[in-house]
Amino acid sequence: MTPSTPVSVLTIAGSDSGGGAGIQADLKAFAAHRVHGLSAIAALTAQNTRGVTAVHVPPLEFLQAQLDACFDDFDIHAVKLGMLANADVIHLVADVLEKHRPPQVVLDPVMVATSGARLLETSALHAMRERLLPLATLLTPNTPEAELLLERRIANATEAEDAAAALLGLGTGAVLLKGGHLDEGPRVIDRYYDGVTGEEFSHVRLPVNAHGTGCTLASAIAAQLCRGLSLPNACEAAIDYVARGLRGGYRPGRGEVMVLDHFGASGPA
Repeated sequence: MTPSTPVSVLTIAGSDSGGGAGIQADLKAFAAHRVHGLSAIAALTAQNTRGVTAVHVPPLEFLQAQLDACFDDFDIHAVKLGMLANADVIHLVADVLEKHRPPQVVLDPVMVATSGARLLETSALHAMRERLLPLATLLTPNTPEAELLLERRIANATEAEDAAAALLGLGTGAVLLKGGHLDEGPRVIDRYYDGVTGEEFSHVRLPVNAHGTGCTLASAIAAQLCRGLSLPNACEAAIDYVARGLRGGYRPGRGEVMVLDHFGASGPA
């Protein structure tokens, strides 16, 4: 790798045909952070700003071929995991990560839709707990996802703090528990915990219906880790990036959903 060559980051996630979330948001975030984005598509969605109309999971052999192509050619410094539709996909991805052992793995456990509907069947949830969490450098669940992983309610700040520690006990290296779904007044508080360091990152809650924030946050963290930041500093920088993207967000479709302004949020190189 020459000094002018950006490091490579791989996203393994679902594709959003509407361009606001998933693989599309990941690649925008990577580009805005000046890292080279790779992708392996684990699910295809037909969606726009008004909802998802269809989901297709490609054959496992094709996902394997994508992953082989990426790991065979690129020096991958970090992997971001997003929508992994079923247990078979999760096991395949875990096998690949165990084989190649990338330095950083950021797991965004996409398990609950904005509507509140559960996206993962029980076997897939079990596979995520048993196979992926122990491989993750950082886990970035929102409150409903943390509730599923822990099988308990999280209703207030004290329970959120306890949940971050409990999630660490499932085997992940560190946790960033996102606070957007928890009512703590006019501010959103994201809680980081790695067993030694505990941090709270606070931002003003914006009155917007945003799309792709979780995907973008995990991807921005992965990119910042590749640029040499420590885990808590990478989380803080990525949270600030998402906040800037939200402030400059726009509605590209006929629905009310807003998407992030990735490049307006990137600032100077």
